[in-house]
Amino acid sequence: MGNPMKIRAASKDGVTEVKVLMNHVMETGLRKDASGVLIPALFITEVTAKLNDKVVLQAQWGQAVAKNPYLGFKVKGGQPGDKVSVSWTDSSGDTRSDETTVS
Repeated sequence: MGNPMKIRAASKDGVTEVKVLMNHVMETGLRKDASGVLIPALFITEVTAKLNDKVVLQAQWGQAVAKNPYLGFKVKGGQPGDKVSVSWTDSSGDTRSDETTVS
């Protein structure tokens, strides 16, 4: 999948807030194209977020998640300069991983 995720991470009062916008088509397998043929299912199945290489979030997703999903979460800890990385795997086996620095 071509476009990188947009990740923002900011720390305040000992809590880091992370906001992620993922670029993915998220097809359910139930929609038809213009000629009436079903579009094959293709969706993110697993998401992992790390703060300085420590896993802070793991999620399993399914077909009901919208196209170009947004994920927001807060985690205790983190300081400006720390690294936040987010990765996903989709139902076809494709993966994506991107990172940002906490501000």
